[in-house]
Amino acid sequence: MKKITSFCLLVLGLMTFPSFSQQLPQFTQYMFNTISVNPAYAGSRETLNMTALHRNQWAGLDGNPTTSTFSFHAPMKNEKVGLGISYITDQLGFENTNYVYGDFSYTIPVSYNAKLSFGLKAGFTNYQLETPDLNDPFFRSTFNSWKPNFGAGLYLSSDKWYMGVSSPRILNTDLNEGEFEALERNSYYAIGGLVLDISADIKFRPTVLSKFTNGAPASYDFTTSFLFYDKFWLGGSYRLNDATNFGGFMDYQIANNFRLGYAYDLPTSTIRPYTGGTHEVILIYEPRFSTKTKLFKSPRYF
Repeated sequence: MKKITSFCLLVLGLMTFPSFSQQLPQFTQYMFNTISVNPAYAGSRETLNMTALHRNQWAGLDGNPTTSTFSFHAPMKNEKVGLGISYITDQLGFENTNYVYGDFSYTIPVSYNAKLSFGLKAGFTNYQLETPDLNDPFFRSTFNSWKPNFGAGLYLSSDKWYMGVSSPRILNTDLNEGEFEALERNSYYAIGGLVLDISADIKFRPTVLSKFTNGAPASYDFTTSFLFYDKFWLGGSYRLNDATNFGGFMDYQIANNFRLGYAYDLPTSTIRPYTGGTHEVILIYEPRFSTKTKLFKSPRYF
């Protein structure tokens, strides 16, 4: 009975989304994981960047969505070129979707302080459905298929602000050959943010991420955060769409080359009394020297 109740609540939560088609996962700490949605970000950190993130959404419900992602990217010897690889695995009940994609960027200066990057993303999406009950005719089949896709993006930035637009999956792909609706719909992202100096040791950073998907309402992620002594981020977030939620996050430089972050979200929908919220952990490895100059680089805020 507990599992049946959890399943019903999970379905109720999913009904807050306008479509059951496959969409890229959304992250509270998206500002530390921009490469997942915009390939033009590859190499922009001017050093090797390796990021691992795990998200446990609607904790406490059986079959709740869980997402893990790993990415790394770096500039090449030709400082205008950046390369990266990203992997995302998204588990929802009996469904599992894996994304394996490579990223390429090319950067040109547009002013003394600003530069513009063009990005391409290409790879494969793997969709799996594990049969829970062979006696149930609805779930009699098991799917495991790979489909190619590609994306593109633009990223304009300086030391104090950034903005970008992208479509990480351009093709509308039928992931299970028409057996039931599991389409990989293309989405369009717009991202932006800036850093303001409050004092010599405190900085303020507002950011926004907008997502537009065919056949679904737009969603908007708003975050504000403060950076203390170039080591500790503390902020809040608010996501506005049919699955509205709010939360907070913190990120700390635990060692010279490592940062650890944690985020917690609460939904505002009818599923809220039945879940412990959403937990998200991120670990970032990033050498403090510039790949291009081999010298210690200036702090980067995005």
